[in-house]
Amino acid sequence: MTENNLFSIQRNNSSRTLRLISPNNTNRLSRACILALTEEIRALASDPFPLIITGNLHFFSVGADLNEIAALTAPEAYKFSQMGQTLMNAINGFPAPIIAAIEGHCMGGGFDLALACHRRIAAPCAVFGHRGATLGLITGWGGTQRLPRLIGKARALELFITAEKLTARRALEIGLINAIADDPVADALNYLSRQASSSDVPEQRIARSE
Repeated sequence: MTENNLFSIQRNNSSRTLRLISPNNTNRLSRACILALTEEIRALASDPFPLIITGNLHFFSVGADLNEIAALTAPEAYKFSQMGQTLMNAINGFPAPIIAAIEGHCMGGGFDLALACHRRIAAPCAVFGHRGATLGLITGWGGTQRLPRLIGKARALELFITAEKLTARRALEIGLINAIADDPVADALNYLSRQASSSDVPEQRIARSE
């Protein structure tokens, strides 16, 4: 297992599990975290196995560190937006399936991270939302493009403008997530195993599936 103060990675023969961690357990996507995750995703892509990204029981990720954002100048904010987009594009373009296994709050930039994954499995307690409108903000990490592709432009616009929170059940109803499971990580592992057993190619090369 690889571990630092931002995430840990558990390796087995057929997949990898990346677990976000932080001292307060909210898994904020600070600049340091974004840079470290981008580097790790690129390293894993050199020998790609299916990857599961998860958090903890109460928080997948609450997104960017608002204290960091408040201190940014305009040029720094633009650079920060680019950093986030680079990470999300690295996840979305990963050459093996990446599954977001979501428990608890999945908000803002954490929501963008889940959207960049190829599949989303949520626990019944999961809560989704882009809350930026309550702060006069809009995501710059690709969520404005990926969310409409999943649930349609009208519904996505409504979520951005109203900052509505979605339950896992509602998220499943509108096509935001692929499944609900009491243990999203275990369900993701079972999904990958089923995909591998039905494929003629090695498990780490199985096609990404929505």
